[in-house]
Amino acid sequence: MRVGAHVSVAGGVDNAVDNQRDVGGNCGQIFTHSPQVWQHPNVDDDEAAAFREGTAAHLDGPWVIHSSYLVNLCTPKTDLREKSIDSMQREVDAAEELGIEYVNVHLGAHTGAGVEGGLDNAASALDELDVPEGVTVLVESDAGSGTKLGGEFEHLAAVRDRCDHDLGVCLDTAHAFAAGYDLSTPEGVDRVVAEFDDVVGVDDLHCIHLNDSKHACGTNKDEHAHVGEGEIGVDGMRRIVNHPDLRDLPFVLETPTEDGKGFAWNVDRVHGLRE
Repeated sequence: MRVGAHVSVAGGVDNAVDNQRDVGGNCGQIFTHSPQVWQHPNVDDDEAAAFREGTAAHLDGPWVIHSSYLVNLCTPKTDLREKSIDSMQREVDAAEELGIEYVNVHLGAHTGAGVEGGLDNAASALDELDVPEGVTVLVESDAGSGTKLGGEFEHLAAVRDRCDHDLGVCLDTAHAFAAGYDLSTPEGVDRVVAEFDDVVGVDDLHCIHLNDSKHACGTNKDEHAHVGEGEIGVDGMRRIVNHPDLRDLPFVLETPTEDGKGFAWNVDRVHGLRE
């Protein structure tokens, strides 16, 4: 089973390997820099080599780089679009340097361009990237508030279909639940996976952000909970990690650190749900 967490790179990106091992993970996700500012990935050659060597020696993989929260691929604003493309280019280049397979990105908000306009903007922005061989960009499902896109599976499929690159998809369970896809029962999980397969195709699903939700289905509220302790609950989470179309995918936790529980507790919880 491949399960891990989004861990810190404080002190050097190579520290992520030990941070992942400390929580019991064997795959995972990182930011290459603070996600709240426009900043270039801070990776030197020695750190990159140590990261690659540590990963090969101790982890199963894969790793995912999560792009900056400031990136907005759907925007109609020229300056923000250019900054977003530049940021994404630097992330895919960092992924190549680190030997990381995936760069994950939210589509962003169309802010008045309309759904179709926003989806076109996102696809054409991604087309501007020079994606290195061995790196795949994943578009992530969203909770769907305001003018943000990605809350509907159709949005993910549309960008995938309109883009010249071979994009993949990352499904965030808390986001999908908040967007109205009910994952709280085994039957619900089966229905959602079948719908995803019909609209997007499970062959293009490369990663799952495994998060429970503090808010009810369809509320569009994005707040993560510990695995099995939110509104999705134990039954839904158990089916997700055991569903035949999902069980072999990497599960990456973005769960909170609160109530005396952190990533290690959640990794153990996921293993305990495995059948």
